[in-house]
Amino acid sequence: MDGARYARFSRRLKAILLDWMLAMVLLFGAVALASNAQSDTLARILGIAVVVILVFYEPVLVSRIGGTLGHYWTNLRVVDDGGGNLSFRKAFARFAIKSLLGWYSFLTMMATRRNQAAHDLLTHSTVQIRDLSRANPSQFITERRELEDAAMPSRVRRALVTVVYLALGGFVYVMALGALLEQGMLSSACLDRDVCSGGDRIVSVAAATVLLLALALVIGLGWRGRLPGARRA
Repeated sequence: MDGARYARFSRRLKAILLDWMLAMVLLFGAVALASNAQSDTLARILGIAVVVILVFYEPVLVSRIGGTLGHYWTNLRVVDDGGGNLSFRKAFARFAIKSLLGWYSFLTMMATRRNQAAHDLLTHSTVQIRDLSRANPSQFITERRELEDAAMPSRVRRALVTVVYLALGGFVYVMALGALLEQGMLSSACLDRDVCSGGDRIVSVAAATVLLLALALVIGLGWRGRLPGARRA
């Protein structure tokens, strides 16, 4: 099996969750230590230290060993397009873009040849399987050559059709929120002022998750020529 193997979203999500768990351990540990010490000075020092660690954790490890601990434990590696690890500058930019865009950064994955999120594209990097002998086919894809097929509609047509479907999806989402309000499953206070009960929060998170998945699916299908109006010949 020649060539690079690019990580699927499910694999990258597992790495993110592992890193998130490490961050939570760090935060709760610092809070517990500061509470027991009962020292304002120590609390400030711990607060600054935690912020510094969280900001530089990913850029330093990505530039030094090719990934965070979450990446390493899930057999993934962040690779520069030129080969090897990213420079610290590019690794920091990648982390900053991902932090700014959040989950929306991953919407581009299905529409790219190498399963790249927006922060990968903008920093000319990919996330690949670190050790192929430890991976199974469900964890990665090979490069999507079909995007270069002559039978594929033009990029402009695919983009325009995709935008139309995204706008339609946004309209459906707004209508769905209105229906939830009418049925009493979501309160106007939660929707307008972000004052939510536990039930409101569950419903709003579920609706946002469905929207995010739908947007990713539309972008992926549209760019790969699988939406009516811009189908691959």
